[in-house]
Amino acid sequence: MPIIDPIADMLTRIRNANRIGADEVAVPASRIKVGIAKILREEGFIKHYKVVRVQKLGKKKPAAAAPRREKGSPLEGQSEIRIFLKYGPKQERVVHNLKRVSSPGLRRYVGTEDIPLIEGGLGITIVSTSKGLLTGKQCRKRKIGGELICTVW
Repeated sequence: MPIIDPIADMLTRIRNANRIGADEVAVPASRIKVGIAKILREEGFIKHYKVVRVQKLGKKKPAAAAPRREKGSPLEGQSEIRIFLKYGPKQERVVHNLKRVSSPGLRRYVGTEDIPLIEGGLGITIVSTSKGLLTGKQCRKRKIGGELICTVW
């Protein structure tokens, strides 16, 4: 079954891994997900991330056989993003919550004045603009709006 909202899937994987104290989480790669990971790294919410090609070891299957895979895992030859989560000195979480705002069924567009301030400025909003993915702060500075992708705090 295909994933309906890949960005929400990415945020959920990060949220779940963060709650159990995992060091890293893997998500199937796409340009927008890499952009979100880049912003999370720049803003200090994750240690780092890397994009890797998935290669499975073992015997080669005949060309006619359909590839079997776990639910949500990328096929062989596809890329995935490995996100390395960040924790405080006493293992307290740096990311307290990630929330998807605009969804495929209900897009939410905002102008410069309507970009919300998250947790009194402690959190960030990620906005998809004509200039690419930007934080809410960058959008206010450049005076551009766009689609409100998610909030992180």
